[in-house]
Amino acid sequence: MKSPFANLSKVQIDKLYNLLGVHIYTFRKSEEILPTIKGGNILAIILEGSGQIVNSDYNGNEIFMENLNKDSVFGTNISLTNSDDCNVIAKENTKVLVIDYNKLMNPENLKYKYFNVFFNNLFDIINSKYKETNERVKILEKKQIRDKLLEYFDIEYSKSRLNYFYLPFSFKELADYLAVNRSAMFRELKSLKDEHFIEINGRKITLLNAKSINLI
Repeated sequence: MKSPFANLSKVQIDKLYNLLGVHIYTFRKSEEILPTIKGGNILAIILEGSGQIVNSDYNGNEIFMENLNKDSVFGTNISLTNSDDCNVIAKENTKVLVIDYNKLMNPENLKYKYFNVFFNNLFDIINSKYKETNERVKILEKKQIRDKLLEYFDIEYSKSRLNYFYLPFSFKELADYLAVNRSAMFRELKSLKDEHFIEINGRKITLLNAKSINLI
């Protein structure tokens, strides 16, 4: 993932912090990040550690929505963080930088070269997030669990054109990502293994017969 601070020196980053009046918060593992920042119109960046955006259903079950690693960007306008059912949880001790959205969008900022570099980095990252959202929509449009899995495999295959990839999250989180029942998903994965379409080794998934599942 591209860093929001790519091509900026430490001196320029310090100037950027001062220009935008950033706030930096530290959270312990399993602590909820959202209450600190939910009230405002903000953009946030993970500086250290990692987090996860989860959504609570009507039964109180937490459903994985998005992993947040170092340099991940999230906020009111680009994530689901303004939903009452949404929580952002620290997966480990985590440091988060918060920018007021109105300060970020101040036209006066454009006078500074370091701000333009930062803003272009953000633009690239947010574009990537929208692409990922569109990919998930394509998956969720599928009716059957097998079709959802195959669409997901197709998306991962297209990124590298290799016949294997590593899940970026757990299988439980994959079921949440696909919006399917976990047990039913595991049955479908077993069927794909038994039919020699895939191999699974930990989080590594190898596509044994990409052509037959329309991946080439």
